[in-house]
Amino acid sequence: MFSKTTMPSSLSMVPLFSLLLSFMICSNNAEGPPSPGYYPSSKVSPTIFDRGFRNLWGPQHQKQDQGTLKIWLDSTSGSGFKSLNSYRAGYFGVAVKLQTGYTAGVITSFYLSNNQDYPGNHDEIDIEFLGTTPDKPYVLQTNVYIRGSGDGKVIGREMRFHLWFNPTQDFHNYAILWKTSEIIFFVDDVPIRRYPRKSDVTFPSRSMYVYGSIWDASSWATENGKYKANYTYQPFIGRYKDFKLQGCRTGSASSSCRPLSASPSGYGGRLSPQQNVAMQWVQKNYLVYDYCRDHTRDHTRTPEC
Repeated sequence: MFSKTTMPSSLSMVPLFSLLLSFMICSNNAEGPPSPGYYPSSKVSPTIFDRGFRNLWGPQHQKQDQGTLKIWLDSTSGSGFKSLNSYRAGYFGVAVKLQTGYTAGVITSFYLSNNQDYPGNHDEIDIEFLGTTPDKPYVLQTNVYIRGSGDGKVIGREMRFHLWFNPTQDFHNYAILWKTSEIIFFVDDVPIRRYPRKSDVTFPSRSMYVYGSIWDASSWATENGKYKANYTYQPFIGRYKDFKLQGCRTGSASSSCRPLSASPSGYGGRLSPQQNVAMQWVQKNYLVYDYCRDHTRDHTRTPEC
C-alpha cells in the first residue's frame, strides 16, 4: 500500500467512484464467478457408491464412512474405483475434497475411459487434480483423449485451471457432461470448458466407464515433474461423495435415453448467455494452460484448434 508520503499525485486525483469500482471488481473476483443461472447437479439424484461403482484396485486403501468414500495413496499403493456400467453419453459428477499440505506428484482424479476395452487405443475424458507444494494452489486439469493412450504417440487436449476457492477446505462439485455434440466440464455448476464435436476424428464416441483414482504421477504431475511425491507426508487422501450418474447405458435403446440438458429450457441444449459469461470469467481469471495456445505443439495433430 502507498503511504501518504509516497502516494503518487496522480493517484490522489482519481475520483472516488473509480476507486470504489476497482474495489468492487476485486471483491467480485474474490467471491467467485458470476452465477451461471442453471444448476445441472440439482437435476440428478446422488447414487450410493456400491450401487454405481466397485473397487478397481487398492481395496486396502479404500473406505466408506457415512456416504463419503475415502481413497488414499502411500508408499505401498494407491487406489481406484470403476462404475458398474459403461455409458455412451451422460452427466457424471461427484463432490471432492482434496488433501491439504504437500501433495506434489499426486493425482486425484475423476474421469471417463475405455482403456480396459481398448488398451493403447482408448478414449478418455479427464478431471484431474494435480498435487502441489504448500505455497502454490492446486491445478485442475481437464483433458480429452481420442483413440490413444497419451504415451507420446498421440496427444491430449489439456486445459488447466486454478480454482477460485480452496479445494482442501470443503467438498465442491465437479462434473463432465458428455453429449454426442460436445463435452462440457463443470465446477460447482459453472461451465469452465466446452469441447465441441468438430469432426469424428477429434471426438470420443465409443462407450466409456466412469473411474476415480489416486496415484503417484511424480514424473509429470507437478510443474512437469520438478516436485515429486514425498512419502514423509503420507497418506495422501482423496474424499468423494454425492456420486451422480445419469447416462445412456451401453446396450440401452437410443430412444429411451435423454441425456441431461447443458442449459435451461429454450436454448436447445446450448449454453445460455449467462452460462457463457460465467465460463468466460473463469477462463479469463483462472485458465493457466490451453493446448491450443501452446505454440510449441504441433497443431496439425489437433485440427480443432
